[in-house]
Amino acid sequence: MILLQTEKISRYFGAEKLFDNVSVEIKDDARIGLVGRNGAGKTTLLEILSGREEPDSGNIFKKKELTIGYLDQHTGLDSSLTIWNEMMKIAEPLLDMEKEMREIEVQLSDPSLEKSGTDYEELLKRYDSLQLAFHEKNGYGIESEIRSVLYGFRFYEEDYDTPVKNLSGGQKTRLALAQLLLEKRDLLILDEPTNHLDIDTLFWLETYLQNYSKALLIVSHDRYFLDKVVKEIYEVNRGTVDYYPGNYTNYLKLKAEKIKREWKVFEKQQKKITKLEDFVDKNIVRASTTKRAQARRKQLKKMDTIGKPQDDEKSAHFQFQKDRTSGQVVLQTEDLTVGYDDAALSSGINLDVRKEEAIAVVGPNGVGKTTLLKTINQMIPPLSGSISYGAKVDLGYYDQEQNLLNKSKTVLDEVWDDHPTLPEQTIRTLLGSFLFSGDNVEKTVASLSGGEKARVALAKLSLEQNNFLLLDEPTNHLDIDSKEVLENALIDYGGTLLFVSHDRYFINRIATKVIELNEHGADVYLGDYDYYLQKKEELEALKQLKYVPKDSDEDEKEPSQSQTKQSFEEQKEAQKNQRRLERAIQTIEDELEDVESDLEVTQEKLSDPDIANDFEKLEQLAKENEALLHKQEQLLEKWEEKQIELDDLL
Repeated sequence: MILLQTEKISRYFGAEKLFDNVSVEIKDDARIGLVGRNGAGKTTLLEILSGREEPDSGNIFKKKELTIGYLDQHTGLDSSLTIWNEMMKIAEPLLDMEKEMREIEVQLSDPSLEKSGTDYEELLKRYDSLQLAFHEKNGYGIESEIRSVLYGFRFYEEDYDTPVKNLSGGQKTRLALAQLLLEKRDLLILDEPTNHLDIDTLFWLETYLQNYSKALLIVSHDRYFLDKVVKEIYEVNRGTVDYYPGNYTNYLKLKAEKIKREWKVFEKQQKKITKLEDFVDKNIVRASTTKRAQARRKQLKKMDTIGKPQDDEKSAHFQFQKDRTSGQVVLQTEDLTVGYDDAALSSGINLDVRKEEAIAVVGPNGVGKTTLLKTINQMIPPLSGSISYGAKVDLGYYDQEQNLLNKSKTVLDEVWDDHPTLPEQTIRTLLGSFLFSGDNVEKTVASLSGGEKARVALAKLSLEQNNFLLLDEPTNHLDIDSKEVLENALIDYGGTLLFVSHDRYFINRIATKVIELNEHGADVYLGDYDYYLQKKEELEALKQLKYVPKDSDEDEKEPSQSQTKQSFEEQKEAQKNQRRLERAIQTIEDELEDVESDLEVTQEKLSDPDIANDFEKLEQLAKENEALLHKQEQLLEKWEEKQIELDDLL
């Protein structure tokens, strides 16, 4: 079923076209990714589709009573309630429904109630309707569902009494997204939902959205996320919106093929135009051929010329070079502890960074990833332990917040002041390669967008010619095209990289090694992000067997005989408990099925007009109905209890 459809909608800012002739179709099972460069109009299109804005022309058709949930990239939940009370607002309609059901049950079991007539039948119909809706909306499991979603977004039971107003901006955004997911609107529109999420939370969100039962429309610069979640792509590009089936990787393939076809058509037409123009130039002044030349000229004027494919899409183009080569050993740390004011974030960090390695640092928010880079860059002192730098190591640092930029300077001065001996034209040429040209170089840093500030910081870094780069979230604020340019520049870089990133696509392209930072040190994985995930799964499987090797590399130690026996016995006991719980759950489900069948029969008898005046029979049936409902409720409670036990065991 189609939920929403647009017909040739457009949006202009003054005389400037943002997009026009846009047709989008969203079905009830849609998984749509919306991509395009910064400033292309993605957010404006979302605002129009969500109903917050109107198009300048065209039509939008929506399913009757369509419900839309919209999360913009700056949304943060604003509430004076606690986290739990705010989330429980979602359950209020269900609680009201349950209350009404209990009231109807009391009325139906009242001996003085006339068991015939319109009022009684209306009560039964209302009860049936409520019971069906309550079951469909997960009334019996809504609290468990809320707890599960809060856990996924890293809100734990000890956080439930925290007032929402006391949370950070990132936490409020995560909570707003959690609330939207639980509301289960027909269409969920998410603008950059992966902002403020660490890698573990991103993985949880991907899994949740893959199983989400409603339609999704997502804007994201996280290509790994798009690959996992979406099944079709709309691209906002040069004032148009083009459709591509499949995920992000498939979109790249189809777009490349489309551009190739467009170039062939363009080149063919250009050859034809050149041929016609040559004929006109050679024959227009000759009396014998002037009429034919005039005909060719008219043909040229009538021709609908094709624009050069991507002719107005300028991409940044830059590279990182090193002034000299470092020694083989670039950096080593021993029992390093990082943090602030004697409050350790991570301790026991032992790193061994070698020349030309590209190492990604991952880990949950708050574990000290940025702090580690700042400590290595000597911006803050270590709390304990040691750091030693290799021979001829030249450090370069990229700050994700761009706090090292002087906001009062112009773009030109910000870069030139660090390299005053270079000619102005050299600086302007460099800035042009980072998409700053003409009057743009006279803008103040304070007036720039996040993406523009990122490009200024990268431009400064490229001039330093360091052989060891520390990069803190270098893809933040960059659109997909700029990320790809940065990736290619870093792949070609001949120096050493140590970078923090939650962009898994970026990690997969760049990293030769992944370091997972935790409170008690750093675990090393010799591969890209996909290898890191695979290795983590293997280690998790070993934990299930109650044995975790001390070394996760090639020199894994064999468990002792006593450990193996203990592990086997524990595994056997766990499997026994699992089978016991699965049998118990199946038994309860069978009983529930029987009770529901009996309820259906009893309620059908209660509605039978042939016994409408048999008050004794009606009273007996009402009691049976009440007893069956009570039994159903008890069984559901048992089922939930056993299911929780099984989930904990697994």
